Amino acid sequence: MARSKMWALAGAASALALVLTACSSPSGTPAPGGGGEKIKIGIKFDQPGLGVQEGNTFTGFDVEVAKYVAKEMGYAENQIEFVEAKSPQRETMIQADQVKLIFATYSITDARKEKVSFAGPYFIAGQDLLVRTDDTSITGPDSLAGKKVCSVAGSTPAQNIKKEQPNLDLVEYDAYSLCVSALESGGVDAVTTDNVILAGYASQPQYTGKFKVVGKPFTTERYGVGLKKGDTATCTKVNEALTKMVSSGAWAKALDDTAGKSGFKPDDRNPPALEACS
Repeated sequence: MARSKMWALAGAASALALVLTACSSPSGTPAPGGGGEKIKIGIKFDQPGLGVQEGNTFTGFDVEVAKYVAKEMGYAENQIEFVEAKSPQRETMIQADQVKLIFATYSITDARKEKVSFAGPYFIAGQDLLVRTDDTSITGPDSLAGKKVCSVAGSTPAQNIKKEQPNLDLVEYDAYSLCVSALESGGVDAVTTDNVILAGYASQPQYTGKFKVVGKPFTTERYGVGLKKGDTATCTKVNEALTKMVSSGAWAKALDDTAGKSGFKPDDRNPPALEACS
């Protein structure tokens, strides 16, 4: 073989080695996120203690769980793009590939399983009522007849409360923050959603002393990670990450550092057992 051809082959081999090195971490495994691409994750932007956007910063329990899972899947934090996932839009966002995963107080239900799949659950809450502190007339769903009750359109709580008390006046917005504002102004008599969400709103500085959570949960809400229907490979990766988060103590710390600051205490169903991916 001519010397010039040998040098050309050697140069090509060196270039290939450099490319392979650039695409790998020092350990020789693929770089995080499979080469630097971003992962889009849906969260709530207006739920204190769970998912809140403040400028370019995102905080809350759902956010911390999402970041932990993404890291275990190979994504660095700067590769995560958080997208607002309002309750009525969550299934559509997954189906249209607008997001890869959704961590947004997303209750696992049979109806939703017809459209999307779920990993988890990673938390269990219960639906409750938020009322003004001086209101003694509302003690649970059975005392809501004739009352104006606010929830979010397309949410499980909106459906549940009508089953519990068909004689109430249901007011629906697209965000719980709007419901809480209406409660403050006297536009509605109560807000209903999960107890952990309500505790977060009641603990906000601008609402200190104005609201109380009734404290009689009447449902079981299993928060799952929404993903593409039938994507068992991703579901399995998420469940493996959630298992590690719980066993390492990171799950409990994340809850204490976020939703726990409102004084909310999870019941003994938490952390929940994971469901098999399907």
